[in-house]
Amino acid sequence: MSLFCCPICGGPLDRGPSAYSCPAGHSFDLAREGYVHLLPANRMHSKMPGDDKGMAAARAAFFSKDYYAPLRDALCSIALERTGPAPRVLDTGCGEGYYTAHVLHTLQAQGKSPSVCGVDISRDALICAHRRAPELTLAVASIAHLPVADASCDLVLNVFAPHDAAEFARVLRPHGVLLRVIPLERHLWGLKRAVYDRPYENTVPDPALPGFALAEQRTLRGTITLRTNADIEALFCMTPYYYKSGARDQAKLHALDTLTTETEFALLIYRKA
Repeated sequence: MSLFCCPICGGPLDRGPSAYSCPAGHSFDLAREGYVHLLPANRMHSKMPGDDKGMAAARAAFFSKDYYAPLRDALCSIALERTGPAPRVLDTGCGEGYYTAHVLHTLQAQGKSPSVCGVDISRDALICAHRRAPELTLAVASIAHLPVADASCDLVLNVFAPHDAAEFARVLRPHGVLLRVIPLERHLWGLKRAVYDRPYENTVPDPALPGFALAEQRTLRGTITLRTNADIEALFCMTPYYYKSGARDQAKLHALDTLTTETEFALLIYRKA
């Protein structure tokens, strides 16, 4: 039985060779690209929500260079520390699966028997995630309406993605852990300086979440140097700055072959209150 449940009736979904089905007879085809569509039509905000093909490809290209390896390793370390021998892990807003795949492989390498699932509203992102790790269980779904049963997850990941505290509290077991990653004030400051005449610091969201107690916060700061224009463009395209910038600002990166920028992450570890 999979971690997913039916978005229509809430019953458990069993994965067959080509589809997921519930005891009530609802069936959801498994796409050739390795994901199942569990986002009801009346909850889709557009025909192609989430990251488009270009942004998903940019993320896949950037992450393949391991520029964010320190964050990846920190996430995997916390996942090891905070889970038991057979954890059920849900990555909410998993994107192209970089962190999801590494958490799965790290838990397996340490002798655990994890069930790791990723959800995202972007079909294109999930296609990239399946290419990265075909063994991942993936679904097109909304964070606001997770197709997951109550109290079924040991660990929920939420990395640079929208959050829904009520849904996270619903799907986590009583002693489960929520692990969020958010950017700090000067994350990608060097990139902003290269693009904007007047760069601005990020507004850091309030870490408080209803229904949760913040058990621990870890800060991860560093510097990365991108050594090709392709890597610079990939990083820019995977950020919201790309879509908020005009052609004049976007063009400033076209001639750059190297770029050094700060990275600043906060890793927030929560317990259910």
